Amino acid sequence: MLEQRQLSSPTFSEQMDTDGCVLGACRAVLDLLERDWQPLSTAELDQRLDQAVEDMLEADLIHKVKQTSEPPPRNDSATASSSTGEEEEGRGDDEAVETVTALLRNAQSRSRVAGRARLSLSQTVPLCLSLLSSHVSYRTLSSLYRLEKGNIHRIFFFFCHCINTLQHDHIRWPLGDEVEAVLFPFSEERAAEGRRLPRVLGVLGHARIPIRMPWPKDSGEPEAERPKKTEERPSSWLHLELVCDRTGRFIHCRIGNSRDSDGGGALASRLERESHPMPPDSVLVARAGYPLSARVLTPYPGRGGMRQRRFNAALEPHFHILDRAVAGLTGRFRRLRRLDVGNYKRARAVALSACVLHNVLMDVGHVPQGELQEVGDLSQDGEGEEDEAGVRLRDGVAQMLHSGNL
Repeated sequence: MLEQRQLSSPTFSEQMDTDGCVLGACRAVLDLLERDWQPLSTAELDQRLDQAVEDMLEADLIHKVKQTSEPPPRNDSATASSSTGEEEEGRGDDEAVETVTALLRNAQSRSRVAGRARLSLSQTVPLCLSLLSSHVSYRTLSSLYRLEKGNIHRIFFFFCHCINTLQHDHIRWPLGDEVEAVLFPFSEERAAEGRRLPRVLGVLGHARIPIRMPWPKDSGEPEAERPKKTEERPSSWLHLELVCDRTGRFIHCRIGNSRDSDGGGALASRLERESHPMPPDSVLVARAGYPLSARVLTPYPGRGGMRQRRFNAALEPHFHILDRAVAGLTGRFRRLRRLDVGNYKRARAVALSACVLHNVLMDVGHVPQGELQEVGDLSQDGEGEEDEAGVRLRDGVAQMLHSGNL
């Protein structure tokens, strides 16, 4: 019996080993408990938030892709045609997302877009294009992407900042061999007869973007006399000075508020310098209100005689090019129809981003579509400044057009 008891009882060293294992296991359990209950550091919280957000967005994008890849129902022809239209629109949106993502990836060397969540480009671009292309609110996207509204706000405006840095790469005045590809006849009918009319480099015009600005707190006006949120304040406008080529692509863009508008004077002075060269016998055409010069032709004011009316009629097709370009800009980026932005600096960043992306998407074959809107004269008087060279050129062109119709 004694021998059996001695065999069954552990030795002192074995007892110490067992106690060490138990102590190690207890310490491991305590570490796990402390890890779960102890507050995480800021870096650990940001890292876990990044990973959780990226996992959720990736799962959501995969779910959307699976939905769009399902074949359309074939109950009747109307349903099938509408489903095909939605698929084509979705395919175009996917191509736009891929184009902008590749553009930013090359420009930023795969750096992530700022914001507390620091989303990757493949997740940021769809979010920001959704904000530009529709009037969806930050709150709606906050629930969709499961991000804070302020974080989406920061990500969107950093995205606009990145796009703004690409302005000079994609909104460029044509130089060298590019000029001949951009020039087009002043009048197609007279060009066929071989008349020496000037050729058109682009169409100069403007667009106004309404902004809902907050009423200043120190304005001194009673609360009852202030305009409602749905009413526009007179100064709450962005003024876009644009020049587009024959395809509707912007080759010049200057953005300011309504008080910064100079009626094309700054552009006219740049046309005389080497920064904006124009080949001989080429002009820009613009509506009334812009300065008439040897570089910019504008219509005759008033009704005038037959010669003046024929000249003005020859300019109308050129103006429609700019009208379609502006309609395509606001049709693709519907947020420009009414910018709900707190200040002019951010409003300008959004509008410039839309203009840059307009050219980027046109370069890859995405032709914008939109409803034409009536564009009024730039000035209240309807007539800009005139110089002698511009008057002589306009009269000469009008006489050539008139003599060909006799």
